[in-house]
Amino acid sequence: MSETSPPTGPAVPTAPEFLPKLLTVLREGYGMRDLRADAFAGLTVAIVALPLSMAIAIASGVGPERGLYTTIVGGFLVSLLGGSRFQIGGPAGAFIVLVAACVMATGLEGLLLATFLSGFMLIGIGALRLGTYIKFIPYPVTVGFTAGIAVIIFASQIKDLFGLSLPGGEPAEIVPKLGALWAARDSVSLAALAVATGTVLTILGLKRWRPHWPGLLIAVIAASGLSAALSLPVDTIAARFGDLPRVLPAPALPGLSVDAVWSALPWAVSFTLLGAIESLLSAVVADGMTGRQHRSNAELVAQGVANIGSAVFGGFCVTGTIARTATNVRAGSRGPVSGILHALFVLAFMLVAAPLAGFIPLAALAGVLAIVAWNMAEKEELWALIRATRADAMVVLVTFGLVVFRDLTEGIIIGVALGGAVFIRRMSEAASVDEDAPRRRHPPADSGDAAHAGMVVCHLRGPYFFGAAARLGSVLDRIADRPQAFVVDFADVPFIDSSGARSFEVLARKTARKGGLLYFVRVNDEVRAMLEKHGLAEGHLRYRGNIEAVEAELGLAP
Repeated sequence: MSETSPPTGPAVPTAPEFLPKLLTVLREGYGMRDLRADAFAGLTVAIVALPLSMAIAIASGVGPERGLYTTIVGGFLVSLLGGSRFQIGGPAGAFIVLVAACVMATGLEGLLLATFLSGFMLIGIGALRLGTYIKFIPYPVTVGFTAGIAVIIFASQIKDLFGLSLPGGEPAEIVPKLGALWAARDSVSLAALAVATGTVLTILGLKRWRPHWPGLLIAVIAASGLSAALSLPVDTIAARFGDLPRVLPAPALPGLSVDAVWSALPWAVSFTLLGAIESLLSAVVADGMTGRQHRSNAELVAQGVANIGSAVFGGFCVTGTIARTATNVRAGSRGPVSGILHALFVLAFMLVAAPLAGFIPLAALAGVLAIVAWNMAEKEELWALIRATRADAMVVLVTFGLVVFRDLTEGIIIGVALGGAVFIRRMSEAASVDEDAPRRRHPPADSGDAAHAGMVVCHLRGPYFFGAAARLGSVLDRIADRPQAFVVDFADVPFIDSSGARSFEVLARKTARKGGLLYFVRVNDEVRAMLEKHGLAEGHLRYRGNIEAVEAELGLAP
């Protein structure tokens, strides 16, 4: 949510809505005590980010240095320009599937171009102030695609966890992948399996008994030291990728030919959609931990700039990372300076200690990502949704299945569509017409009023939109079958859309043809404005403040 209230006039972006949180923090007053706290938090996050960024890059089908570039450049820009005080940007496990598929389809240059284009799309989404709407994605969809991504990440690490040899390469789709892995089961490396198991057990043990220690880094360092000391026959970063560079590459724009842009565009759209969702979810998590509120659109603009910067320096997709952001909050961060320092600490590591990264076993990094996948799965939430209602279970399971067996973007789109359909159905069921016991008033016995033998009052409840209009329109028609004074009470109708207004337009014509009188009472300004836009102005019917005013006008006895 934005810290500024939405404007009531024209949709013109205001400066505070796009003001980086860094400037807000500095304006509030920033001293040495804050800097010390942020330095500690930044170092803590950098220790977590070091092995994770390399592991994510390798799992995504690119060199480990690309993960470092993404963390340094992207993380720096997200914290410098972002709309969240505590957001930590960098490569995220949620992107592994998409990035790996993009690399296979378009190569590294296509990945850099897709990331570059995605940056401009994110800036556009933020500039148009669409950030708030992205957060309306149904909860079952987010749980379903997160759990699906977790399954795919774990499946992608089985090869290195067990040290399997796949001479023909590893298929991208999960079913052929599992088949190929099973066929290669005889090539299991006990050394790789021991390193991976030891890494996982070390991380889990430290999390339980020393939760404040940097478990990921300690486990990776221990695995690297033991593997080198014992000369274990396991693949390392240096063996597969060579030595890591010790400086950032010179900035360079990706190739922008028409064919290249056209090939990269679908991937850019996918990166944009997932990046916007992931970054805003991460910001919401930080808000929940701190009681603060982020600026959605400023955050999206910052994410866009960060993706452009990352691509220019050879990195890939940048987004807000929930685990590192939560670590930043728990470490005592005071604001965006900790995120900036985390990027600088990673840069310092690359400048000083990059050769040491070559000793890291790939099985150890696979163990790190296995833990990441386990934590991502949101198992309790998934099970709770499956047990909640049939509709929620359908949405979460369909999203999960499509993400795992089809495509991530397809899973999100169809999941959102199903979630929207469930919402429409529930809102339609919430809307009702009181037709069982309509209120009737009769004229005095000596009035001789035969044309209007009484008055029927129909009370509507709930929002009257296209989902409800189709169901309730026939009810209104039945009540209005006879010529009479027909009163529709809108007191409990907070909203009406064009479909709902259209149904009342039909009702007004039908009532007029039968010589009846139609009254709308207790209509709020927003609902009345929509009705009048569809020709339901005073003259075609009568607007009154309450039912008693109608009774007085018709001379009806209570």
